[in-house]
Amino acid sequence: MPMIETINLTKRYGELVALDNLNLTIEEGACFGFIGPNGAGKTTTIKVLATLLKPSSGQAQIAGLTVGYQNRMIRPLIGYVPDFMGAYEDMVVMEYLEFFAAAYNIHGSQRKKVVSDVLELTDLGYKATAEVNSLSRGMQQRLSIARVLLHDPKVLLMDEPASGLDPRARIEIRELLKELKRMGKTILISSHILHELAELCNTVGIIERGRLLYSGTVSEILRRAKVGHVVHIGVKDRMAEAAELLTTVPGVVQSKIVDGDGTQAGGSGRVIHVEFDEQRGGDATDLPNILINQGYRIALFTEESVNLETAFMRLTKGLVQ
Repeated sequence: MPMIETINLTKRYGELVALDNLNLTIEEGACFGFIGPNGAGKTTTIKVLATLLKPSSGQAQIAGLTVGYQNRMIRPLIGYVPDFMGAYEDMVVMEYLEFFAAAYNIHGSQRKKVVSDVLELTDLGYKATAEVNSLSRGMQQRLSIARVLLHDPKVLLMDEPASGLDPRARIEIRELLKELKRMGKTILISSHILHELAELCNTVGIIERGRLLYSGTVSEILRRAKVGHVVHIGVKDRMAEAAELLTTVPGVVQSKIVDGDGTQAGGSGRVIHVEFDEQRGGDATDLPNILINQGYRIALFTEESVNLETAFMRLTKGLVQ
């Protein structure tokens, strides 16, 4: 049984459709990266799963329990980390955690042990007596994670946990998430820092305008995005003629001369920018041989690498509601 599942999940705000028949499956112990432009529906999905919003139609389930009908059974299983935590004036870190531990019905000596354990796990022990509103953004995010770990949830729902953090704080949050992953937590995390998601997550999903476009392992999504990839070719002379020749090769979608900064140029440009689609036939690695056989001298042949960021740009259109 999947730990998280949505079935034709739809959420409307009047005429606005925030989620449109979203079907999502996340297995127990997986770390799932949720990617999409602003306004795509990531936060709405997470809030539905966190039982903070009720679906307009369809279903969302946590461990087989249905959101909207079994919320009291779901809430002990989940920990929700919003992108910004609320302000708690005149409350120190230890008091903050003890307050939430009491809310989870953790009392007495058990409460002290649980608070001490999560402070150690999140490396906040030395800040136990610091005021919450005096903490840096990165430390506040770690404290927010510590808060949701108090009741040892099976599922962590994290909405942009690294948003607004400096590089060091992002690394610290990433290492903490890796440790939680090793502990067997099921993690759904939305983020705009895509290269970190690729390192952290088993699977990713790309959402746009409330619809799930793609879902699968990072390697599957990269492979799908690579269907239309780009190569750069440099020749010693007759560059314009070479670019024209390449337009006749099966699989070449476009061939143009560009300057070093990627802008289109005339015959004096530095490289030939070739967009290649292997579904149309041919193989991009044959292009140098085709040019050599026609008497051209190859000075450069490179292929643009496809990472999660380039895959995201190729597979989405940047559309929001």
